[in-house]
Amino acid sequence: MLSIMKVSAFQVLCFLLFVSLSHCEALAHYKFVVEETSYTRLCSTKNILTVNGRFPGPTLHVHRGETIIVDVHNKGDYNITIHWHGVAQPRYPWSDGPEYITQCPIQPGKWFRQKVIFSTEEGTLWWHAHSEWSRATVHGAIVIYPKKGDKYPFRKPAAEFPIVLGEWWKESIAEEYNIVKSGSDPNTSDALTINGQPGDLYNCSKSGTYKITVQKGLTYLLRLINAAMQDVLFFSIADHNVTVVGSDARYLKPFSSSYIAIAPGQTIDVLLEANQSLNHYYMAARVYTGPVATPSTDFTTTTAIIKYSGNYTASSSPVFPTLPAYNDTISFFNFSKSFRSLVDEDHPIDVPKNISTRLDYLFLVNTAGLSSVNNVSFVNPSIDILEAYYYGINGVYETSFPNTALHTLIKATVVKVLDYNSTVEIVLQSDDGRGSSHPVHLHGYSFYVVGMGTTTFNNETDPSTYNLVDPPSQNTVSVPVQGWTTIRFKANNPGVWLMHCHFDRHAEWGMDTAFIVKNGTSTEEKLLPPPSDMPPC
Repeated sequence: MLSIMKVSAFQVLCFLLFVSLSHCEALAHYKFVVEETSYTRLCSTKNILTVNGRFPGPTLHVHRGETIIVDVHNKGDYNITIHWHGVAQPRYPWSDGPEYITQCPIQPGKWFRQKVIFSTEEGTLWWHAHSEWSRATVHGAIVIYPKKGDKYPFRKPAAEFPIVLGEWWKESIAEEYNIVKSGSDPNTSDALTINGQPGDLYNCSKSGTYKITVQKGLTYLLRLINAAMQDVLFFSIADHNVTVVGSDARYLKPFSSSYIAIAPGQTIDVLLEANQSLNHYYMAARVYTGPVATPSTDFTTTTAIIKYSGNYTASSSPVFPTLPAYNDTISFFNFSKSFRSLVDEDHPIDVPKNISTRLDYLFLVNTAGLSSVNNVSFVNPSIDILEAYYYGINGVYETSFPNTALHTLIKATVVKVLDYNSTVEIVLQSDDGRGSSHPVHLHGYSFYVVGMGTTTFNNETDPSTYNLVDPPSQNTVSVPVQGWTTIRFKANNPGVWLMHCHFDRHAEWGMDTAFIVKNGTSTEEKLLPPPSDMPPC
C-alpha cells in the first residue's frame, strides 16, 4: 500500500511538473534591442533610437489573458524604460515601465526582463518608451485577439492593419527634449506620419507612402494608435465612413463616422467597408489644436493610400478626404461623446455607483516650464516610488496629495494613497487659459468615462448628466479645452500607478501624479514580489 502511495505521489509530482513546464513553454518570448538606426525622411538622414532596427517598432500579437516575456537590451546611448500602455499588469507593476515611478531606467549596455500580464484587455494597445522623449521613435502596436476559440463581436474582417500615427523631426529627439527641459515649447515637427511615413504631400516622401490594397465588397479592421508626442489628430478616409467598434482594448457599441478624433495615447478600432468605386483614396491625418494653436503646432497633413484591387484606370491623384478644421472643437467633442460600451453577456461592465473617494484634479500649465495637477508640479525622485514603497524607504515621496487644487503652486513628489477596493471618482478639469485639451492616461487601470463637458464643472448640475449605464471604459481620455471629464474606477490593482498628461511637454513640466493602491486582505489581493533583475538606481 505504501509503495502504491509513493508511486501515485511521484506520478502526481511528474504531472504537476509537466503542466508547469508546459505553461512556461507556452509563454511567448520577445527580445527588444534598443539601438540607434539610420533612417531617411524628408530628404535627410539621421540616426534614431529604435527597437530591433524598426520604426515603428515590432507589433506584438497576443490573445486575451496571456502573459508574455520581453527581454529589453539597451544598446543605445541613453537610459530607457518600456511601458505597455493600457496593460493593467494585475498585482505586478514591476514591469509597467514609467521612469522613477515603478523602476529606475535601464542603463546603456544593460538588460531587463519584463513580464507583461494581459488580463481583460481585448483589442488594440501599444508599447512605448517612458523615459525623456525617446518614445517619439521607440513605440509599436499591441494586437490583443479574443481568447482562443472566441470570436470578435462583429463579423471577422478580411484583414487587419495597425495604423500608427506619429511625428517626425529633422533635428535629433535629444535636442527637442533639451528644449522642452529648458521650459520652452519644442520645435514644430517637420512632418506627421502614418506608420512611420510622412506621405506624398511632403518632399522626398512619395516612394515611401504607406499603402493598403483592398478588395471591393470586403471589410477591413484598422487599428489606429496615436503615438504623437504633442498632437490630438483628426483622421479620415476619402469617400468612406468607418464603423467605430473599440477603443483602448475595450469594445464599443458600433457607430458610423466620417472622421476620427484621437488623442495621444489613445487607440481606436474601426471597420472599413470597401464599398466605393475602384480607385485610389487617401487616408489622412492632421492636428486638432482647440481654439488656440500653440507656437509649435504642425499644420501639415500626413497621408497614406487605400488602393482598390482590379483592372481600372485610377484618377491622376488619389481622392482627398474632408477633415474637420484644426480648431473644430465641436467635431472633437461630439466624436468623443459618441463612445458607449458594448454591454452584453460576454462583455459585462461594472460601473461603480457608490463612491467612497471623490477627487477634483485640475490640470494646469502654470508658467513657462511648469505644469501641474492641483497646483502640484510633480518632481521625479532619484529612487523609484514603487521600490521605496515596497521596501519601506523613507524620504522618497510624500502621501499628502491634495483632493482639490492648492491656491499656490508647489514642486514636490507627492502621491495619493487609495484603500484596496475603494470606489473612486475623479473630476478632471482643464483650465490653463492656453486653449489646450489634456489627454490624461492612468497606468494600471481602465476607467469608466461617465461624463464630459466644455465648461467648468458644476457640482450641482453636471452629475445629473452622468452615463452610468454604458459608459466607455478607457485608459486615456482627452479632457476638453476649458472643460471637464469625470472618470470612475475601483481601486482593485495594488501597486504604484502613474497618472499624467500624454502631451509629453506637459508631463516633463510636472503634469503628473501617482496613486499608491494598498494591498487587500487575501493573498490574491496583494502586490506580487519584484523580479530579481530590477534595474539599479
